[in-house]
Amino acid sequence: MKAARFHQHGGPEVLRYEDAPEPKPNPGEVLVRVKACALNHLDIWVRQGIPAYQVPLPHIGGCDVAGVVERVGGEGTELKPGDRVFIAPGLSCWRCEFCLRGQDNLCVAYRILGAQVDGGLAEFVKVPALNVIPIPGALSFEQAAAFPLTAVTAWHMLFGLARLQPAEDVLVLAAGSGVGSMAVQMAKAAGARVITTVGSDDKVAKASGLGADVVLNHTRESIADGVKGAD
Repeated sequence: MKAARFHQHGGPEVLRYEDAPEPKPNPGEVLVRVKACALNHLDIWVRQGIPAYQVPLPHIGGCDVAGVVERVGGEGTELKPGDRVFIAPGLSCWRCEFCLRGQDNLCVAYRILGAQVDGGLAEFVKVPALNVIPIPGALSFEQAAAFPLTAVTAWHMLFGLARLQPAEDVLVLAAGSGVGSMAVQMAKAAGARVITTVGSDDKVAKASGLGADVVLNHTRESIADGVKGAD
């Protein structure tokens, strides 16, 4: 298969479009033919050699992936070749005490697709079947690849750390960012009243469309005063 790999850390110039071994799915894994792979900032950090992520070289980046099921390793899943899917990028064992109580990010085996393991900047990628999710509705592959990792971050912030509950107020900074836009939608879906910030007036309508109840332009409004005066 073809892949965009790097054999050393550095800028975009270290990327090589070259042949790489096609992954072989083991039992419980799925081989996905990649149709879209977003560029997450984590992909850049890993390519540059951020100390937090030690990766064997050569490495294939790409955390946010959507595509079609090419092959299923063994049984135990309803997925079948041709299914349109996106991939949840957090890879866990799903057996330890942390995974079983919904804290899979604390799993000792936790890894992120495209960071500690080869990702989606290739024709094919293999992942556990539990991480493969059907694309809802009429979302395009590009749309489905735009949110997986930011959704993981937003969910952890809202519900893992803040423990957001229905009818609570929540302040989400930067509704125009990837994580911020996901957080606004998740918080609204959870029944919270969402106050958010933007950096320009042209983003106000977009933030409101995502579900924000109060939108503050932080370039000309005090966030503190705006939150205190929100009704």
